[in-house]
Amino acid sequence: MKGKFSTFLVLLAAILWGTKGSAQTFTPENAHPIAVGTMRLAVGGGSLLFVALLLGQVNLKNWPIKATILASLSMAFYQPMFFSAVHITGVAIGTVIAIGSAPILAGVLERVFLKRRLSKVWWYSTFLSILGCTLLFINTGSVQVNPYGILMALGAGLSFASYAMVSEKLVKEHSSLSVIAIVFTLSAFLLLPFLFVYDMSWVTEARGLMVSLHLGIIATGLAYFLFARGLIHTPSSTAVTLSLAEPLTAALLGVFLVGERLELLSWMGISLLLVGITMLIVSPKRSA
Repeated sequence: MKGKFSTFLVLLAAILWGTKGSAQTFTPENAHPIAVGTMRLAVGGGSLLFVALLLGQVNLKNWPIKATILASLSMAFYQPMFFSAVHITGVAIGTVIAIGSAPILAGVLERVFLKRRLSKVWWYSTFLSILGCTLLFINTGSVQVNPYGILMALGAGLSFASYAMVSEKLVKEHSSLSVIAIVFTLSAFLLLPFLFVYDMSWVTEARGLMVSLHLGIIATGLAYFLFARGLIHTPSSTAVTLSLAEPLTAALLGVFLVGERLELLSWMGISLLLVGITMLIVSPKRSA
């Protein structure tokens, strides 16, 4: 029962992440994607730390410094790497490589560092989900096969996979809220210089402020809190594969909220994503 509920929490987190694409369509034109990502972490980290302090859940006694720094660096690197990959290689290649590589890399990290064996169901589900993600984005935006952009995308995938693996250990030993509050606050500080590099005047506009609050509080703070809670009883490799519900949610919101139109291949991709994710949800054995 705990495993199924944890799976639900991870899926709910992915759905909330999936809202950020539609939300960003409402940002002012002068908002650079990296600046938006930085503001997202700053608002998210700040709100999480405020709530954690208010509830008295921040206790730094015997706190694992190395693991916390690694998780913070992973999350901080993910933002500029992902947005740089999309900028250099286009939405299709950047998104597919970044999001699609994360589950495989998470599985490799688990096998190497945690000595876990991955079940056949996980491999089948991950393969179908990645194939679905590829079909979903194959006709999206321009494609520029740039080695540097591909490297950035792989770096983003590795960053998210690393964050998931390290966070799984942290949330099993400490309060989920305190873990993400500290990790995201540190990540925000690491990205602070970007606030002085890019034009941040868009935040003072009504639309910019509302988008920042949504991305920070809902699509970051609440979403990663749910993800962290889910990691308590869900292996990081499984959680990262389930997080592919994010592009699925983003695509459906794009159709029903923003008014975008998807081609047949994209709908086939959505179908494969649904099948892959459902396999992982209903399977009683997701890791060996």
